[in-house]
Amino acid sequence: MNDLDGKVALVTGAAGDIGRRTIECLRERGCRIVAEDLKADVESLAQPGRIVSVQGDVREEHTARRAVSAALSHFGALDILINNAGRHLQQPILDTSMAQWDDILAINARGTFLHCREALRVMAPRRAGSIVNVASISGVIGIAGQVAYAASKGAILQITRTLAIEFASSGIRVNAVAPGAVVTGFLGDSVPDSRALLESFGPHHPIGRSARPEEIAEAIAFLACDEASFVTGAVLMADGGYTAA
Repeated sequence: MNDLDGKVALVTGAAGDIGRRTIECLRERGCRIVAEDLKADVESLAQPGRIVSVQGDVREEHTARRAVSAALSHFGALDILINNAGRHLQQPILDTSMAQWDDILAINARGTFLHCREALRVMAPRRAGSIVNVASISGVIGIAGQVAYAASKGAILQITRTLAIEFASSGIRVNAVAPGAVVTGFLGDSVPDSRALLESFGPHHPIGRSARPEEIAEAIAFLACDEASFVTGAVLMADGGYTAA
């Protein structure tokens, strides 16, 4: 995937496991990167001339605008957007509050919408660009106790398909990756040991294990690069066969 050399990418959720691996993957292929995250430790990812960090909340318009502006001011372009930021909620509907619903939809769906919109303002006039949205198997199939999370990921898939059609004639591709269980700290404070729990889901996947962050990062990089030039509106199921079973 040498065609990524010299391109400029914006990665949200950059301080998380998949975000960090995606940045490594893109950097190794020659990308210059804007790394965005709510966490202050996103600043540790900065590398002079190669990676610029932006701390901000994906739910806010000004965060998306600042991140896109950072790409233009530091690197002069924006070729790739990776919408990776997200939050999980495992909660039965009868126990799900309005605040929880609004929070998950705002982070996962609105954050994706805002960053797509601001990136497309730059990509459309240039008639070139690639957007990869990170969804989930939860947006494709039904999993009990995930009503808010599933709705947000389903929204991401429809954002992906709609924008792929809307901008196909403009030379911009929009795709999504839908992972199964990935061994990360994604579940956060809601689970004592997120990685151990996600690892335990491995036997539910026909391939016999859960994914590693670098495997999802490679899938993202493939969809972002020009070698996937005839792929748009697609959902790559990086789920070890889970949804095929």
